[in-house]
Amino acid sequence: MVVHSARPVESHTAAPPVAWLNEAEARAWRAFIDADYRLMDTLNRDLHTREGLTLAEYRILVRLNEAPDGSLRMSLLADGVLSSRSRLTHQIRRMQEQGLVVRDTCDEDGRGVLAVITDDGRARLAAAAPSHVAAVRRCLIDLLTADELAMMAEVFEKVDRRLLTGDH
Repeated sequence: MVVHSARPVESHTAAPPVAWLNEAEARAWRAFIDADYRLMDTLNRDLHTREGLTLAEYRILVRLNEAPDGSLRMSLLADGVLSSRSRLTHQIRRMQEQGLVVRDTCDEDGRGVLAVITDDGRARLAAAAPSHVAAVRRCLIDLLTADELAMMAEVFEKVDRRLLTGDH
């Protein structure tokens, strides 16, 4: 069954009635899906080509750099970068091999694991940030008016709140 179709699609299973998307809703949904995919792909490729970092690595370095002591519990970091804990563990291992982060035990309880940004990680982030921010501006921010930016923030904060509450 095609979820984002404007018209009903034949289904051979009994299912509750669906409020199909009208043309305006389908247009908005498709535009979001296409633009999101292309934007993330473009930003990831640009960052990797220019700076040798993936967008996922960049996001992790930003979160760690913003933490008061440059470290976060792995569980909090996973939530902050919207990653599964197992995926983050593999990502941190690869970043540790590059010297961007280290893992440490949490002094508070001895069971938790911390990801800690290294000086090399901070240097790579500082080197990558100008070209990444320029790409974000070029591909998104500079295309929108101040009102459109405010509306975009409002819309996606609303979506995020709904998904965080599990009320979907």
